[in-house]
Amino acid sequence: MVIYGKENHAEVKGLIGQAEGKAILVTGIEDLDKIDYTKPIHFFSQTTQSTRGFEEIVAEIRKRLQGNTDNFSVQLEANDTLCRQVSNREPQLIRFSEKHDVIVFVAGKKSANGKVLFEVCKETNPHTYFAQGPEELLPEWFDGAKSVGICGATSTPMWLMERVAQEIAMLTGQPVN
Repeated sequence: MVIYGKENHAEVKGLIGQAEGKAILVTGIEDLDKIDYTKPIHFFSQTTQSTRGFEEIVAEIRKRLQGNTDNFSVQLEANDTLCRQVSNREPQLIRFSEKHDVIVFVAGKKSANGKVLFEVCKETNPHTYFAQGPEELLPEWFDGAKSVGICGATSTPMWLMERVAQEIAMLTGQPVN
């Protein structure tokens, strides 16, 4: 059993516990050398990991299995256990991040899906900033920006994003989406 996730995340700890401590944890492609490619592979993911990361790892495992000349019959069972509330938002966040000069992503620092979704925005728009609330906003983030977009984790309350938008409007003198 191979689990794609973050070390010490409660969900990952639970999965490893269910596997009686025998599961292999991978956080990225760099960890795939931990896998024994002569044995069947049952691949699972922490629900808040990125779809892209999941697909890249599955593709790399398949590639390595094809190169395994010792045993051509080894099977990969990839179980897509990703939360669609997170993964379905990725394309929307990419489009949203492309159309604004600056993105402010609002979430708690411990939010697993917040970290994943923030990275989606940051990869698309390098002028993406993470804030837990309006008190963390820095005026220099908005220098020269004509448009600012605000988004957040699946659990970020709308009222908090609205307060962040109000603070940005006060800092910049311009409306925020």
